[in-house]
Amino acid sequence: MEPRIQYAQTADGVSIAFYTLGDGMPLVYLPDIPLTHIQMERQLPMCRRWNERLAQKRMLVRYDGRGWGLSQGDVTDYSLDVLMLDLQAVVDRLSLERFALLGALQMGPVAIAYAARNPEQVSHLILWCSWARASDFYASPRLRALRELLERDWELYHETMANILMGFSEGEPAHHAAELYRESVTRQALRATIAALREFDVTDLLPQVRAPTLVLYRRQVRLFDVDLARHLASHIPDARLLLQQGDIPSPWGGDMEAVASAIDEFLDEGEPAPAGAEQHAAGGLCTILFTDVEGSTALTERLGDAKAREVLRDHERIVREALRAHGGAEVKAMGDGFMTSFSSATRALECAVAMQRAFAAHDDEHPETPIRVRIGLNAGEPVAEDQDLFGTAVQVAARVCAHAQPCQILASNVVQELAAGKGFAFSDQGEVALKGLDKPLRLYELHWQT
Repeated sequence: MEPRIQYAQTADGVSIAFYTLGDGMPLVYLPDIPLTHIQMERQLPMCRRWNERLAQKRMLVRYDGRGWGLSQGDVTDYSLDVLMLDLQAVVDRLSLERFALLGALQMGPVAIAYAARNPEQVSHLILWCSWARASDFYASPRLRALRELLERDWELYHETMANILMGFSEGEPAHHAAELYRESVTRQALRATIAALREFDVTDLLPQVRAPTLVLYRRQVRLFDVDLARHLASHIPDARLLLQQGDIPSPWGGDMEAVASAIDEFLDEGEPAPAGAEQHAAGGLCTILFTDVEGSTALTERLGDAKAREVLRDHERIVREALRAHGGAEVKAMGDGFMTSFSSATRALECAVAMQRAFAAHDDEHPETPIRVRIGLNAGEPVAEDQDLFGTAVQVAARVCAHAQPCQILASNVVQELAAGKGFAFSDQGEVALKGLDKPLRLYELHWQT
């Protein structure tokens, strides 16, 4: 299902197009000026995956700036204060009291200024490949060449910008992106926007930013020097700088997952754990539960990217609701499955039953898009490191899950023994040779229908 495009009215009477995606803590993602069209960008698979990845754990708020995309086009003022009116209009329209803010590239100064002037609203600030003073950015010889190209060849300018943002190896996707970007703005509006952006300087506001700040940058980006990112991190109080590998200046190009994971980790810091959830230290006994959606690749081929992603979001919602209800901890999401942990085998099994019953209820309501999930459990003492779990206990749990049939819950003998006498209905599956394990493992099926 495509997000619904809505409109907000700015204090100076301009209509701003926006949409929301996902649920939870709001993350307001500023426009990728000077190339932004919130509807058309969803036709680009890379862009679409990026936005949906950001919305996996929170509510993503995306909007077009004035003069761009679906927002009102008959405007001439693109100053810093005016662009902040666009952001404020969307925030007010959604009645957001507190939210995280993501400013990429040329909208970084707008995000910085808003965070400095509204410390009570901005919970976190994320800056991607950005800067404080635009004159430092526009001093780049490559940027001067692009400005000349804008004046001389409108078509080639868009082709070049699309290739820079997506990577020159992308070929046809970059050409398609250029066509979409060309529809997002007029040449006159682009000239006016760039003229305004070149005047931005929020250097004096950097010490006033109070929100926890993450400055992200790719080391090999050639449009401007990494020192601009270091300047931001060193002048914003307690900001952290994370340099990643890659030469593509758009966050959704290159290693998108590395960027999204860094944002997840940053935003999750300080968030309260779900009620009853426990964190497991190295050496502690815990039960590992894996889920895996049957035929996720075939699902995408049959339904298409958008509809398949909608189905997988239902899987994610059901799993996370069950974890919250049974005190489980999400270790990591893996696209079509989860790795989770529990301090109690009993709670892990109860959670597995709740998941399968919720999936069955979903399938009754949506027989055309059933979610058939394998669940596998094992218990042991994994190694905890960097918010992840490793070791034999984890590997065995993953193998047990892979051996399960769709809609089945399989548990190792260790889990069955820990839950003995707790009223669970197990059936002995005998000793099973699992891939990668030296010895056969006795498995038990947990019957969840009754």
